[in-house]
This record gives sequence, C-alpha cells and structure tokens, in this order.
Amino acid sequence: MCRHFAYLGKPVALRTVLLDPPFGPLRQSWAPRLQRHGTVNVDGYGVGWYAEGDERPARYRREGPIWADGDLADLARVVRSHAILGAVRSATPGCAPGPQAAAPFAAGRWLFSHNGALPGWPGAFEPLAELIPTGELLELEARTDSALLWAVVLNRLRSGVELGKALAEVCLAASELADARLNLLATDGRSLAATVWGDTLFRRRDADGSLLVASEPFDDGPGWSEVPDRCLLVADAAGSTLTPLAPTGPRSREDAPL
Repeated sequence: MCRHFAYLGKPVALRTVLLDPPFGPLRQSWAPRLQRHGTVNVDGYGVGWYAEGDERPARYRREGPIWADGDLADLARVVRSHAILGAVRSATPGCAPGPQAAAPFAAGRWLFSHNGALPGWPGAFEPLAELIPTGELLELEARTDSALLWAVVLNRLRSGVELGKALAEVCLAASELADARLNLLATDGRSLAATVWGDTLFRRRDADGSLLVASEPFDDGPGWSEVPDRCLLVADAAGSTLTPLAPTGPRSREDAPL
C-alpha cells in the first residue's frame, strides 16, 4: 500500500504540499493516520510537476524513505508548479525495488500513481496484460503491479479514451480478476482523475479554486471531504464530477467548487 496526492491550482512551491503539511506525505511515510494496509511507506517516493508552458511533466524519484533524501528540501523549496502529483511507497511483496518502481509513472503529458495492491499478481492478472500489445509490456518501467496498471491505462489514453474513463475501465477490469485495491490517480496538468476502490481518498477545494486530493487529509483544518468508495472523481478548475463505479446509482454532477 502507498499514500498519494495530486494538486491543481495557483503555482506553489513543492514543499507546501510535499513537506510542510503536518500530516502530509512526509509524515505519512512513517506515521500515516488512516492507512488500512501496512504501517509505513519507506520503499521509495516520487513527485512530478509541470513547468509553465510545458505540457510534459518533470519527475524526481528515489528508492529510500523520503526523510532520508538530503537534496529534497532545496528542490522542494525552489520548484513551483500549478499541477503536482506525488506518492510515498510501501512495496507490495514480490514487486521490484528501485526508483523506477516508485510513482509517479509518466508518459507524454500524463502522470499516474496507484495506491493499492493486486493479490495474486502477476499470474491472476494475465488477462489484464493481454489487453495491451507485447511491445508495450516490454516497455514497463518496473516489474510491479502498479506499472502493469499504468501500462493498461496508458494504452487506453493513447487510443483516445479520456482520462477519467481510462482509469475507470482499468479499475473495473482489474477488480473482476481478484479482490484488488485500486485507488488510481492521474493528471494531465490541467485536470485530474481518481478511482476510489478499497482505500481512502479525500479532497479539499480552497477559496481560490485550488484543489488537493490525497489518500488522507494533510491537516485537521476544515474543508476536507471523503470521496465515497467505488467512485470515480474527475476534477479541474471548473468543478468536479463523481461517478459510481458499480451500478448502485445515477451519475451526479457537482458544478460548484468543493
């Protein structure tokens, strides 16, 4: 299991969402408050961000715990962005180590993270791998369950499927193969999408329109609301949409800021 987050809004320094919050990713790496599976997230971390005028994101990923990286404080102090996605990793047994196994995964204008696990991976998820060409399988950044999910999502995105629909399709396809935990999170720098399937996700919209979504709240302040389980969240500067991922009710639209 892992903890992840994404931010969209006015440009901020990376440290304001990565290091400064009292219960943010730094704290969640060693003392998460709401983590249901595992106890710490010390098997790597990563952060991706977008520079003004460049739709292709930059990434910074490391193998060890986030607190052990002496270079991060300077980087996070000076780099600013309007769109950020990051994660701290708790590796699933049997998955590869190394910085290449840490989220966010990236291709083109997209960043992606997976908070969860695929029990029985890789054998139980061969049908999922069969959804993409062999050449794309050979391009996996790491031998991990999250990298496989990203490859399938990316295949859908490259075929023209919109971001939220791509996450929802892959989440539902994987859920049919095992009792998987499938909190997926992705952004293209202008919008974000997230599935909630088996773990927590919270969101907060500030008065200036900035949006923060995270596995658990970064502080005890007002404004945080939990996204229901078995839901797809799609959001941008204009508003957000919540869609049930199981056939349990009608689609809802939330045009007002969160």
